[in-house]
Amino acid sequence: MEANPRGIPKAPFVDNVEEYLKTDTVEATLRKFTEAVSKYKFMENSKLQQRGGLEQKIPEIKKTLAMVEYLDEQHKSNSPAKTLFEVNDTLYAHAVIPPTESVNLWLGANVMLEYTLDEAQELLANKLEIAEKNLKEASEDLEFLRDQITTMEVNTARVYNWDVKQRRISKSAKKE
Repeated sequence: MEANPRGIPKAPFVDNVEEYLKTDTVEATLRKFTEAVSKYKFMENSKLQQRGGLEQKIPEIKKTLAMVEYLDEQHKSNSPAKTLFEVNDTLYAHAVIPPTESVNLWLGANVMLEYTLDEAQELLANKLEIAEKNLKEASEDLEFLRDQITTMEVNTARVYNWDVKQRRISKSAKKE
């Protein structure tokens, strides 16, 4: 079975319903198609959550990288950085940051590590690159999944309509 680069299976398109139903009943086929649509929708929800998380994470990484780059500029010019920092939601305080060679970065899971400015820039640039790549892949997967859901819904409709048509034909044959 074909799949996209991340292993999501491609939905088969049922071109000839009669030929396709030679191996299975209408009810079993409809059940199989409904189950496939459910699986694709589950994957779609998962990818939507992943994309949402990445869309929140990328601006944070960019903001942190910009701050590290600013601190590096200040360090190279040997001048202190003047800033406002948030004490509370609505309370800020003025601060003067002396030239520094290192920064502390939150890595997640309540872990903070100290990095040199160069190491921090490299780490954040790599994280940003990976996050943007993952966002691109998640968006591609979502597009692929929407196509597969549509294909399976069309397949379901084609099989159902074929079944209705066959029942009508058999009813009219019984009347005659």
